Amino acid sequence: MTKPTHPDQRYVTALLNNDAALIGEVYKSCARQVKSYICFNNGTEDDAADIFQEALIDIYHQAKDKGLQLTCPFNAFVFMVCKRKWFNELKKRAASPVTNSGDDLLEGSEDTFALAEQLEEHNQQTGRFWAAFEQLGERCKEIIRWSMQGEAQEKVAEAMGVTYGYLRKKKSECMASLVKLVQL
Repeated sequence: MTKPTHPDQRYVTALLNNDAALIGEVYKSCARQVKSYICFNNGTEDDAADIFQEALIDIYHQAKDKGLQLTCPFNAFVFMVCKRKWFNELKKRAASPVTNSGDDLLEGSEDTFALAEQLEEHNQQTGRFWAAFEQLGERCKEIIRWSMQGEAQEKVAEAMGVTYGYLRKKKSECMASLVKLVQL
């Protein structure tokens, strides 16, 4: 049983038809996430731009030569292709043989689509988290921000001018509020 084609198939069609407006949307919606990932993983902005461009070219060829049909969101698919391309680039730079050829990356296996769908779900959960976080009071936001940075709670309490016990109690209350807001 095959999955239905995702509405984002229009972006694949835009690549095939060289539709500048829709391709511009692809860059606006996908490039920043790819750049962040690559820069965070030992790359540069130039590396990110190259990988992103190569991924779009590979997707174009996959669509033209093999009739690529998306069953997941386009941005998640592009991100997965870029992630795999970057992994292979890092392996090349480490003087290790590349494990996958370019064609292997875009076979459209169920694993690739499943990973892309998981990434999209993760992105939605992250969005819900930040939307809930913005609803918290300033003190709770400050406490959670400190906690997310991984600082020792003793240091955080000292920096905030509160006792360690108060900070632990308040952090627990803030996290409970955040969880409640995320689940709404």
